[in-house]
Amino acid sequence: MRLLMLGALRAHTGNGTTARRIQDHIEAAGHSCALMDISSCKSPLAVSNLISSENFEAALGIHLYKAGRLLQGSGIPFGIIFGGTDINEDAKCDEKAKVMGRVLEEARFAVSFTESMKEAAAVYWPRARNKIYVQAQGILQDSSSLRLFLLICGLRRVKDPLYLVNAFAEWHREEPSTHLIIIGPAVDPLFAEEVKEKIKRADGVHLLQEISQEDLHALVKKCFAVVNSSISEGMSATILEAMDLNVPVMARNIPGNAAIIAHKTTGLLYSNPQEFVQLSKSLIGDPFLHKEIVMKAKEYVTKHHSWEHERKAYQNLVLMLQ
Repeated sequence: MRLLMLGALRAHTGNGTTARRIQDHIEAAGHSCALMDISSCKSPLAVSNLISSENFEAALGIHLYKAGRLLQGSGIPFGIIFGGTDINEDAKCDEKAKVMGRVLEEARFAVSFTESMKEAAAVYWPRARNKIYVQAQGILQDSSSLRLFLLICGLRRVKDPLYLVNAFAEWHREEPSTHLIIIGPAVDPLFAEEVKEKIKRADGVHLLQEISQEDLHALVKKCFAVVNSSISEGMSATILEAMDLNVPVMARNIPGNAAIIAHKTTGLLYSNPQEFVQLSKSLIGDPFLHKEIVMKAKEYVTKHHSWEHERKAYQNLVLMLQ
């Protein structure tokens, strides 16, 4: 398909950067996508003539007002990507709001970068709510620059996966390189839906479905720390596996966790979300502490949680059943 992308595309502007990134996504799927700055198209008629002469089959407009009004009546299907000022500023003007409402009626879809921007748009144009999709802007980053905190648990209340979400989201807004990944099966389907809805609105917090043990161990090795937020634990196998994989553990200070973690020796124990953030910052800022915890935890798990010792113990216990 041959697409036209219309927007304020001057170099070094946010919209220009976004347009070039989306162009790359579209062309990677086998389509062609031509960028056109709105300054080159003074009227809807000029855009229609361009579409006709260049045989464009569809269009994307970045900015509901500036690009959208030029695509109205173009004769080809189009989608709109909110720019920010269109929703935050232009919509306050009644005349512009009416134009943008008509654009949304004609558009096949609209894209909002955030849930809050979608909600703001839905206040002005409630009938368009169902055609507005939320898609955060993507960036390519060197994974070494990210600090991934990994919370592995079945989605059920006793694991309390939402315990850290608000505090972590607030920290992420201060430090965008930090991310919390929650991964595990939906053990309690109703609660899992609650978790999904909450995380949709939490910056820097991500929910992944259950993956294979091999892939999970690979993910653990790449993360900065493994997190436990359970209300209650017997003995967390996830904590012990992280220790064995040389990854620091940060766990909620409950009896089951405190039984296998010596605070600031084999891991970190926190009593509330604010303390979790404080300890995380300490771990990031103190490479020596990070190294010591990893080393001591490996020593501990090797000595006290040996697979061979467990094997022999159960083999001996079974003999008692003969």
